[in-house]
Amino acid sequence: MALHPYDLFDVRSLLSEEERAVQDTVARFTDERVLPIIGDAFDQGRFPKELVPEIAELGLLGSSLPEQYGGGGLNGVSYGLICQELERGDSGIRSFVSVQSSLCMYPIYAYGSEEQRMRWLPDMAAGKVIGCFGLTEPHGGSDPANMKTNARRDGGDWILNGSKMWITNGNLADIAIVWAQTDDGIQGFVVEKGMAGFSAQEIKHKMSLRASVTSALFFDNVRVPEANRLPNVKGLKGPLGCLTQARYGITWGPIGAAIACLHEALEYSKERILFDRPVAATQSAQLKLADMARRITTAQLLVLQLGRLKDAGTMQPSQVSLAKWNNCRMAIDIARQCRDLLGGAGITTEHAAIRHALNLESVITYEGTETVHQLVIGRELTGINAF
Repeated sequence: MALHPYDLFDVRSLLSEEERAVQDTVARFTDERVLPIIGDAFDQGRFPKELVPEIAELGLLGSSLPEQYGGGGLNGVSYGLICQELERGDSGIRSFVSVQSSLCMYPIYAYGSEEQRMRWLPDMAAGKVIGCFGLTEPHGGSDPANMKTNARRDGGDWILNGSKMWITNGNLADIAIVWAQTDDGIQGFVVEKGMAGFSAQEIKHKMSLRASVTSALFFDNVRVPEANRLPNVKGLKGPLGCLTQARYGITWGPIGAAIACLHEALEYSKERILFDRPVAATQSAQLKLADMARRITTAQLLVLQLGRLKDAGTMQPSQVSLAKWNNCRMAIDIARQCRDLLGGAGITTEHAAIRHALNLESVITYEGTETVHQLVIGRELTGINAF
């Protein structure tokens, strides 16, 4: 029996019935609703926000959270498959869901009060309230402890000052989960759109994640009530815990982008005739295609085990770092190789490879650069911190 070209080790057979159903549902959404419009959206530099109600209706926002808060109660593997199928469409669509689910809904659920959970999470799951995550600062990058944004007590409120950079969903957001230095360590605040002194400025001239909103956030003496402070965490473990959740989804997402590129290159190489034979009939093309399949298969097995560890409650942040490093590198290399196999046609957004290659330049950078994750593994091996 012929092997599936994008699942050579039949990883799908290792999934539960529910996990396969989740993957199939999101795959249909990507095929029917994302792929027909995403090339034009990327060209226009436009996030297709008309898809948000459908994404919410499918239960993809906060899918792993308990049902009482509007979530789907799905396991980690199912969330990973959601990310994989969405990024097969475009990294911008997956980024929107990742930020809403892992960086905004998760901290409210994990670090917020019951009143905060009930106030925001059901509407966020329904797509009625959009969130963004404010951690990165212009000077900080991979060093979040070097945080300049600060909050000070003023009676029953907090006064917030500072700025954040490279914020996905920033100009779409109704709320921002903002991390700030206080006299009692780093704390998280839910800053609401319309609060005096809070503004967002969309970042233009991007060559990557063009079908996604990226912004800078500014806080000028923003008065935030105590009721909007996340009470159950202090210190960097708060935002870093959120990033671990989001990075986990990112380990799956690039597999979708790589599969999209391989599918396109494989079909194109079969159809394009050079020197009286299909490009796919040449040894050089087959070697490239085979190497792509090998790397995708490795990545699929890696994230499935990572997902099982997550669902067992034993996943470690360094394991997430290894998977993000491996899978982002895998995907960006494959996207570039596929662009090459497409020849001149590969530079246009009528084909997916260049769009995925450009998007992956961001994906391999955000949520920890490749170098940062390499150093995380180096520290794990040696016990020595080289940061």
